[in-house]
Amino acid sequence: MTQEHGKVPSDALGEVARGLENIEFACGVPAMLKGGYSEQASTGVDVYSIRQPLGVVAGITPFNFPAMVPMWMFANAIMCGNTFILKPSEKDPSASMFIADLLRQAGLPDGVYNVVHGDKVAVDRLLDHPDIAAVSFVGSTPIAKYVYETGTKNGKRVQALGGAKNHMLVLPDADLDMAADAAISAAYGSAGERCMAVSVVLAVDTVADALVEKIKTRVPNIKVGAGTDPASEMGPLISREHRDKVAGYVTGAAKEGAKVVIDGTDKAKDEGFFLNPSLIDHVKPGMKCYDEEIFGPVLTVMRVKSYDEGLKAINDNQFGNGTAIFTRDGGVARQFQYEVNVGMVGINVPIPVPVSYYSFGGWKASLFGDQHMYGPEGINFYTRGKVVTSRWPDPRTSQVDLGFPHSR
Repeated sequence: MTQEHGKVPSDALGEVARGLENIEFACGVPAMLKGGYSEQASTGVDVYSIRQPLGVVAGITPFNFPAMVPMWMFANAIMCGNTFILKPSEKDPSASMFIADLLRQAGLPDGVYNVVHGDKVAVDRLLDHPDIAAVSFVGSTPIAKYVYETGTKNGKRVQALGGAKNHMLVLPDADLDMAADAAISAAYGSAGERCMAVSVVLAVDTVADALVEKIKTRVPNIKVGAGTDPASEMGPLISREHRDKVAGYVTGAAKEGAKVVIDGTDKAKDEGFFLNPSLIDHVKPGMKCYDEEIFGPVLTVMRVKSYDEGLKAINDNQFGNGTAIFTRDGGVARQFQYEVNVGMVGINVPIPVPVSYYSFGGWKASLFGDQHMYGPEGINFYTRGKVVTSRWPDPRTSQVDLGFPHSR
């Protein structure tokens, strides 16, 4: 992954570790597939439920986590009894082939885990093919919407995870050093190419200047370079086109009235697809750098007067993937977790990616479909329920009864 994607080894190892959590969860799937049983629901009648596989299912995965996201999908899909077709990103497909070889070595029968390479043509074929019962997708919101609408139109079950604009609300009572460290880690890790990256810090006015200063002093310490360099902490972006697009948000922010505290776009002049971290203060709704998902090493700061104003900013945003609050007040934190319209919430945790035995997914324009990914909801997605009502009557009591069946 370091050679093909460019991410630094610590990021690649972390990705694999989080993916393996899902493999471990999938090994316990039989316990999740147990149905219910009601004996003697009526005289001589038992009722029970079972979950059965869908058949052939597919996964379409993004470039930023070429090993982890496939592991979110195929482990549960296969353990639930399905066969799985993976269409990885054409930008870094090698990890999916490496996984295929490992599964073959482990004894998985041919045809259970399959890899199909390609671009939109391959995606459309998966969405149109009548033998594919369900499709899982992770990517940008416009493509997620397209995948969901096309797949469901063709009668498929679809879970399509889209983009994000994750806000981190910092209240006046927060530990500002802890909050600054968290903002740096969550904004610039993986070069910001994470759907759970913090891209907006909502700083309450009374601590905004101090927080921005603490973030500003930490940014120059980040070592940007090739993933093959052991000293590097942040690698390149995925392509020249994406690098230039991200740089455009920084240059455009100043024109829209924001304050560019740190401009990392000078790094774009170097060989490779590198950017240094950028920090933009005084952003507001209506600015492109605030409204749109940047997906790069750019952290923006929006100043708010209070908790209520910060909460409103989060809830008014079109995305609802992840969010975080930094505070020492347990009552406010508890209030936040109930009032915020976001699928994954961190309390003094900047990247609240759920562990494998919970499920991953956002709200609003960050998710199309009604099932989150992996965990218990992943099991439900890759299976369908069936209820059996059974009677083994005594022939001596058999008789004709034209009345509506009931349990009394």
